[in-house]
Amino acid sequence: KISNEEKHGRQLFLFGFRFSKAVKIRKIWKTHESAVNTPLCSFFSQLKMSKVIQSVQIYRVGKSLEQLTEIGRNVILIMDYDPQGMFVSFKQHNSPDAPTLLEITITPKSDCVKVGSESYLFSHERDTFYIKFSHEEDLRNFHNVVKEVKNGSNASAFTERTEESSASQYFQFYGYLSQQHNMLQDYVRTSTYQEAVLSNSNDFEGKVVLDVGAGSGILSFFAAQAGAKKVYAVEASSMAKYAETLVQANGLKDKITVIAGKVEEISLPEPVDIIISEPMGYMLYNERMLETYLHAKKWLKPNGLMFPSRGDLHIAPFMDEALYMEQFNKANFWAQTSFHHVDLSSMRDAALKEYFKQPIVDTFDIRICLAKSIRHVINFQEANEEDLHNIHIPVEWTLMKTGTIHGLAFWFDVAFIGTALTVWLSTAPTEALTHWYQVRCLLESPLFGKQGEVLKGNVILAANQRQSYDVTIDLMIKGAPHTRSVNILDLKNPFFRYSGQPVAPPPSANTTSPSENYWTTLDQSQPQVQTVRPCNIMNGIPVNGLGEIQVDSLANPNVIIQQQVPVPSIHPGSISSTGRQRSTTATSTVSSQLIGGGISPALFTQTAPSHQIIVGAPAMNNGYYISDYVAAGNPTILATQGFTQ
Repeated sequence: KISNEEKHGRQLFLFGFRFSKAVKIRKIWKTHESAVNTPLCSFFSQLKMSKVIQSVQIYRVGKSLEQLTEIGRNVILIMDYDPQGMFVSFKQHNSPDAPTLLEITITPKSDCVKVGSESYLFSHERDTFYIKFSHEEDLRNFHNVVKEVKNGSNASAFTERTEESSASQYFQFYGYLSQQHNMLQDYVRTSTYQEAVLSNSNDFEGKVVLDVGAGSGILSFFAAQAGAKKVYAVEASSMAKYAETLVQANGLKDKITVIAGKVEEISLPEPVDIIISEPMGYMLYNERMLETYLHAKKWLKPNGLMFPSRGDLHIAPFMDEALYMEQFNKANFWAQTSFHHVDLSSMRDAALKEYFKQPIVDTFDIRICLAKSIRHVINFQEANEEDLHNIHIPVEWTLMKTGTIHGLAFWFDVAFIGTALTVWLSTAPTEALTHWYQVRCLLESPLFGKQGEVLKGNVILAANQRQSYDVTIDLMIKGAPHTRSVNILDLKNPFFRYSGQPVAPPPSANTTSPSENYWTTLDQSQPQVQTVRPCNIMNGIPVNGLGEIQVDSLANPNVIIQQQVPVPSIHPGSISSTGRQRSTTATSTVSSQLIGGGISPALFTQTAPSHQIIVGAPAMNNGYYISDYVAAGNPTILATQGFTQ
């Protein structure tokens, strides 16, 4: 039994629920004396179990309370944490396989009211439900919990900085197994994390670890593999229940504890030695999870470790005329004056601004960069949340090449600094592609810079409540203020351009002949074979000293020189093929030999073995390609004919 004195001021913990084992409640109270002041989801995380009310009756309401349709009698009401507030479900009995009669999510905007001393009314979607409790105390304390949700008394740093709609979409997105699959299958990401943890197992062995935004719990498993004594895996999306399933299935329930809730709102029973997380978004800062990662340091012991420990944002000016024209031409759709007899041209300027507000997410050849990248470094061990609200980066480059500056390219590296080894995870365009790709921000008005000139300006990332940033790029050629170009981009609304095709080098990338380079490389890789050719032979046909064809020699069908070196397959009828051997070709005749050495395709009466040409193949194997938003295209296989020479 619980005394009235104990009940006073502790109704948030009691909830009025008739738990069968009151001793568990007493134990929690004793451990968390200040729990009455903790946020609602903190209470859920401390209990580490569903909250249950026995013997509840639930009805669907018609046009009035006199018109009730029974849904269930003597049912179980189960309360769980939800990112939006609280999740309530009704079941016939409290077991995983019990059928669910009704599910309701209670948010600050939910329409609900207490009726009398034992009943409650909920409006959910288009229906209204009448809930009757068996005991007045159950209703009273349940009502207190609902008030906590509706009054926003469980507000946190996260809810204050995030729009409700953005948070809802965010947690829904990461609650899908398919999205966890995409991230897990980024083998560069996943393998680097495992290598960083296991290579520094001395830092984890016997330690308490906090996994922030655990998702499926993969980083928690790595920490356990490295010998961690205890791992707290905190996940705010519905993925938490799947993580709990994986923990139990892998026999690690005694080492890994999954806590459903936001890091800003949960409570931990003890401080931690290490915080591990994967908080990086596009351009490092997108999604603003880095702030959550830094917020978690309130649980970190002095001199504790952060994995990752440091983040470097790299920025470089680039030239890409094709990309610029691609975005520019999109706006020309709106320049039409008679689209189905409708004049769209008044929208053209607005469309142009919108397209250039989109950061481009894809990959590129690093040779498009006109200068070496500069880096903006953030030390996660020392940084605070407030440092990421407005990020001001002065930039200055000395141009290595002359060209048009179409914008700035961004990528990032993060370092895991352990006592034994420092491991880097890089998203640079020179490294294997990851699901972060690279990001490019275009200038609507490009600049022209010459080699040796200085490009300077500022990059400003201003955080917004949509879990992203407004990116301002302000650039000019030093000493020429009239060249200034400014653009503001919305990092929340990027254009995902990556198609899986190999990236093309910039047009000016070749300083020597690619053809000569290829043949030189081929010659060096093959044994040298001496080939004797008469000096008066052109394309296999004798010529005189003036380079004119000797017409009398055309009557001799044995003029074509026998070649001792195999010639690369060249499609006939396109370019001339020298030294063709009769023994391996079809019925090429004297009269059909074309001037210039070309052979008419019509004269080939022999079908050569077929082979396959793969077109549209992605730059990497589809089995390894991952993306949160884009899926690689399947290669198209075309059957064609091979021609012997």
